[in-house]
Amino acid sequence: MRDESLHPCNDQVPIISVRNLGTRFGRNWVLRNLDLEIERGEMVALVGGSGSGKTTLLRQIDGLLIPTEGEVRIFGESLFGGGILRERAIRRRFGVLFQQGALFSALNVYDNVAFPLRELKLLDEGMIHDLVMLKLAMVELLPQHAALMPAELSGGMIKRVSLARALALEPELLLLDEPTAGLDPDRSDSFVRLICGLGAELGLTVVFVTHDLDTLAALATKVAVLAEQRILAYGALREVMQMDHPFIHNFFHSERAARALNAAALTTKA
Repeated sequence: MRDESLHPCNDQVPIISVRNLGTRFGRNWVLRNLDLEIERGEMVALVGGSGSGKTTLLRQIDGLLIPTEGEVRIFGESLFGGGILRERAIRRRFGVLFQQGALFSALNVYDNVAFPLRELKLLDEGMIHDLVMLKLAMVELLPQHAALMPAELSGGMIKRVSLARALALEPELLLLDEPTAGLDPDRSDSFVRLICGLGAELGLTVVFVTHDLDTLAALATKVAVLAEQRILAYGALREVMQMDHPFIHNFFHSERAARALNAAALTTKA
């Protein structure tokens, strides 16, 4: 469905490039002089302490919040400015999964997933139906689930419907805010496996905020640590863990962290 003439693929250009970004609320700077580059195909975890600016940074990457200073470039293009049509064209190339799902409560599952396809105004209802059912199948939901209302869904099903909607326009980039928050361990593991599988199958670049070490260890190819209003460390998990900093020591070198990392290592070997 993606028009490659409108979305040329350049593997040499970072999917996300954040330069000298600063974000201020009133007199309080949350982020300052922040730089980050994410290459195509990476699965990057954004971690940090409470109030460190993880969700703020994600909201600026997805265009919901304009930074006070600096620049955000997605697919090599500035996310802000240049007219609403150009901004919409960029945003169609990425999908977002919000922490609580953000499903429209008055729409059933089918219509929630169909919403971005209908907004595109390029497809007839027959094609929309086929695409909605395909996306539901991709997230391991059954055809009969399409008629359910959000209030009838479990937490795990809400996540899957939200993921199906995020994938509706066949994005290249997927942005996830606490993707496993509120899920029990079994559903969390299942959802992480789903994201891993879809990422590999669809060639997605994935950026996700998380505080959950099991999710991080199982999903991330790189970790970006937010502290002191900037990206304190960025790289493979084992590399980041070698940095001598109080937050990194407390977050990554606890007994719980050791269990999560060992479990991820065993899963990889299996």
